[in-house]
Amino acid sequence: MKRIKLHWQILIALILAVIFGIFFKEYIKYVSWMGTIFMNALKMIIIPLVLSSIISGIANIGKGNNLGRLGLKTISYYIITSFLAIITGLFFVNVIHPGVSLHLVAQNFTNKGANFSTLTDTLLNIIPDNIFVAFAKNKMLSVIFIALLFGFFITKINDKPRIFLTDLFNSIFEVIMKITMFIIKFTPLGIFGLVAKVVSEQDNLLDLAENMGLYMLTVILALSVHFFITLPLIIKFIGKVNPLKHLQAMTTALFTAFSTSSSGATLPLTMECVEHNSGVSNKITSFTLPLGATVNMDGTALYECVAAIFIAQAYGIDLNFAQQGIIVFTALIASIGAASIPMAGLFMITIILTAVGLPLDGIGLILSVDRILDMFRTTTNVWSDSCCAVVIAKTEGEKLKV
Repeated sequence: MKRIKLHWQILIALILAVIFGIFFKEYIKYVSWMGTIFMNALKMIIIPLVLSSIISGIANIGKGNNLGRLGLKTISYYIITSFLAIITGLFFVNVIHPGVSLHLVAQNFTNKGANFSTLTDTLLNIIPDNIFVAFAKNKMLSVIFIALLFGFFITKINDKPRIFLTDLFNSIFEVIMKITMFIIKFTPLGIFGLVAKVVSEQDNLLDLAENMGLYMLTVILALSVHFFITLPLIIKFIGKVNPLKHLQAMTTALFTAFSTSSSGATLPLTMECVEHNSGVSNKITSFTLPLGATVNMDGTALYECVAAIFIAQAYGIDLNFAQQGIIVFTALIASIGAASIPMAGLFMITIILTAVGLPLDGIGLILSVDRILDMFRTTTNVWSDSCCAVVIAKTEGEKLKV
């Protein structure tokens, strides 16, 4: 008997959770534990996932003086476009306000629980006085800082220990990813427990459905602006490339990204389309695209920002400019550390919520529509990677087919 694919399992679990939450409210306590265990598993994996992914990613770049002009251009492009994507998401979620009318209450959490410091205090607290306390208390900004620092200085030591530590953290990252994929297999059960509980607590399900639809619209609208306006403008005016022709050249890879929700799985097709259809040299594609599939997650960064602020709105937490700035920064770093696998953004959103003190219970809300949005944000990730390749190629003086 053929195994049902994960996205169909999630859809079935979602439907059953809604039915159970409506008609069997008195029995919710018998299924909500599945959501609790799933959330505990997510929390368990956050620290090792962040540490290993960021350290491994930076260490694999190699010595800074080996990056050269090509590396500097590529990394600059990825950081800038991810930042623009986050700002786009920030704009739309603040204009549309998809979560303000939900009025949810998290267990063991009050609005005071979102204990934000001033921006200055937050920046000062990024550097921990005890790294083990930072790990134990899930101080994510401190953990990210430690990972960035450790990864950077691995590239500065002698070859023998550098190679050893790089291989070590690559191996640790592979093990953590195996654990992550194992946890992902239980997503349908986690969704059932979490969503059933959320549904059972709602007095008006139509309002919940309306808000979730508005949330999806916000994410898709912001992704569309970045996909169809921001990135084409960049390749038109900086790369001097015809955006429509390049889009046509990338059709196969983009449809594959949409269906698989994995920029890693789409990478061979992305390289094929960029190299043979758009005319970028193998020298450029072999460097920019594998790196992009690892660290360039425009769609994921945008989604994480929108999701975090949506959850804050749903729980009635008012975020000021400085607090939203922290979310922007964390979303940028978290998206760089996101693995190129389906539902990687789900694990990254836990990092942002933990970093800014928002209730992790809110993940139960976005889980129900995460798989659908994953398809859109992965397509945006792959499109951005391809745009980077043509921009870098043109700045290197190459003549392209687009």
